[in-house]
Amino acid sequence: MFDSLASALSGVFGRLRKRGRLSESDVDEFLREIRIALLEADVNLAVAKQFIARIRERAVGEHVIESLTPDQTVLTIIHSELTQLLGSEPVRFNWSPSPPTVIVLCGLQGSGKTTTAAKLAVWLKKQGKSPMLAACDLQRPAAITQLKVLGDSIETPVFADFDSKDPVSVARRAKQECSRLFRDVLILDTAGRLQIDEPLMQELAAIKTELRPDEVLLVADSTTGQESTQIAERFDERLSLTGLIFSKTDGDTRGGAVLSMRAVTGKPVRFVGIGEQTDALEPFIPDRFAQRILGFGDITGLLEKAQQAIEPDSAVRLTDRVRQGKFDLEDMLQQLRAVRKMGSLKSVLKLLPGAHSLPDELVDGVGESGISRIEAILLSMTPKERRNPDILDASRKRRIAAGSGTSVQEINRLVKQLDEMKRQMKHLTKKAIFGKKKRR
Repeated sequence: MFDSLASALSGVFGRLRKRGRLSESDVDEFLREIRIALLEADVNLAVAKQFIARIRERAVGEHVIESLTPDQTVLTIIHSELTQLLGSEPVRFNWSPSPPTVIVLCGLQGSGKTTTAAKLAVWLKKQGKSPMLAACDLQRPAAITQLKVLGDSIETPVFADFDSKDPVSVARRAKQECSRLFRDVLILDTAGRLQIDEPLMQELAAIKTELRPDEVLLVADSTTGQESTQIAERFDERLSLTGLIFSKTDGDTRGGAVLSMRAVTGKPVRFVGIGEQTDALEPFIPDRFAQRILGFGDITGLLEKAQQAIEPDSAVRLTDRVRQGKFDLEDMLQQLRAVRKMGSLKSVLKLLPGAHSLPDELVDGVGESGISRIEAILLSMTPKERRNPDILDASRKRRIAAGSGTSVQEINRLVKQLDEMKRQMKHLTKKAIFGKKKRR
């Protein structure tokens, strides 16, 4: 998600760095390019216009024009505005003072509500909760069966009634059963439609009136285009949403729906679905996603994943080296080995600074074979070469290519990517985006 936008913005910033001081016409030109990038990412037109207007106002006020470091000033402004657009801080769940906490998932048919319900249950269990699922989508019998299968796979009880035609009754009895079993969270998987219609809204409103849920979360397909804002507004108008969850973000490179729906509703994005597995649900942290869009990666997120796969001492060492900008090919080799325990290399690569500059064919083709290919290159190097890639001359690269069954071009790309990562890490440290924020 956000890959196309990150790539477009990277091109804009690259041209900005080459210009030195900026004139007012230069500022207008790069703002126009950013506006085009936002629209191509399916960001709502009104949202894009407002975003650009805020950047221009701040750029003029902070004297970007004639600045000695215009690219850094602009990056700081855009990072701040993106974070504000996405939501300054993660929003905590509205836990009920008297369990169970009731969560209603709503959305159009095909948005991924049923699988998201199971993913949310897995996440809640990791937080020490004991969730229960309720099958309130009575429009599709297959949805009930699907939820029960998912519930069994994650060892979570599912309340279902195949014979009932009344979703409100099912919801009410599910809450009673949840209390009886001493489960502290009830997740309701509700019905959807191909398009919003009045019967759907009346059904959802009735469930809300009956159960008085603590959370009403809209599950939205991240690949939804310009109509995403209308969908969000209609659901929010009738149900007073408390948050948004975006599914299928692993297959969407644009991310415009996330920016648009967050902007028009003002509701926090709670989670994003990053895969098909039941544990593939990631809390949405605005500042981190803003960094990803700007090509800074998500080092904190990467370290959190790494800490699950490597020993604590190794994680501390990696943290120190990243903060100091000393990440080298030896570190990359160790992390690639750890990635085998973490799942998809593609998802991990996207957390690295400058990852969007990787060739599309390399990122898209990454998998177990991709890990093995990169690992073969690194293992064909000596420890000295991995720790100091600057010594890799033409002769050494030919030897490494022959030993790994790859090409000199692939080795060059790998070394170039390492250089880009180190440059981004250094920039993050200077601008205090990484770690403690620089005080104004």
